[in-house]
Amino acid sequence: MADAAPAQTDAELAHLARVVREGVGRLNWRMRAESDGDSPGPAVLAVLSRLIRAGTHTPKELAEAERIQPQSLTRILATLTERGLVSRTPDPADGRRYLIDITPAGIGVLREYTGSRERWLAGALERALTPTERQLLALAAELLVRVADA
Repeated sequence: MADAAPAQTDAELAHLARVVREGVGRLNWRMRAESDGDSPGPAVLAVLSRLIRAGTHTPKELAEAERIQPQSLTRILATLTERGLVSRTPDPADGRRYLIDITPAGIGVLREYTGSRERWLAGALERALTPTERQLLALAAELLVRVADA
């Protein structure tokens, strides 16, 4: 069944896109501003998150999935390996390749970072929004995930 809502114009969609981009960007900036000085950078967080969500990857797969230049990923993986946050093992199917996986220490670092950000965000949501607004935001959050995955 077709959606009963009237179609949005190009101008309305452009405005919506701008407002969503600005809101997500400002929230992202604020959450980073709330971090302590030792928090991992965005590319490191992206790599660790990918490994938790999707499991073991080759460096090439990680670079493609996270849209990171291979040279940058090489530096990130060297740092993560040195800190014991990821492991690097030879690929049994192809000895020329390596498999990258997150270690328990890497999981701990990512959980601590995300936990502290989520605690800050939960407090901000409670202070700034009514219960009804929080319900609307829950729906909007699901929609943002769907848009991101499209």
